[in-house]
Amino acid sequence: MATPLLVLAGWSGSGKTTLLEQLLPCLTATGLRVSVVKHSHHAVDFDTPGKDSYRHRAAGAAQVMLLGERGLAVYENLSAPLDLAAQLARLHPVDLVILEGQKWLAVPKLEVHRSALGKPLLQPDDQDILAVASDATLPALAVPQLDLNDIDAIAAFVLRWWEQQA
Repeated sequence: MATPLLVLAGWSGSGKTTLLEQLLPCLTATGLRVSVVKHSHHAVDFDTPGKDSYRHRAAGAAQVMLLGERGLAVYENLSAPLDLAAQLARLHPVDLVILEGQKWLAVPKLEVHRSALGKPLLQPDDQDILAVASDATLPALAVPQLDLNDIDAIAAFVLRWWEQQA
């Protein structure tokens, strides 16, 4: 069975990162092993200019692994963005992968909607959205609406969905 994928989709500023930060402890407390892929639309350099790892990469290393006592990072220059399969191939096996962003992918999604942004819902146009987590009561939706501030209810929804994937 393939690892279930769930996208946290929503406009910038909707609270995807905050929700994920609160949701992860609820999911991992059940014993689930969860990995996250965070997408950015910005040109991001994860290394620090002047540091040894940066200098190695700038000098032509294909990859540079920065290893510490409690973690590691692998820096690599990409010639093109990685597609979803290539992203997932770089992860260790887990029970669930949550993608923050990449809302254009045709995979199951939990939409995060914050009314103060004034942005439209993605849900009417995206058939992959399973539910909408919002800080406001929304007009009738074709999917369940979850209270963005009720992390336990959101976690329960995700866990029920995850169990159905097995």
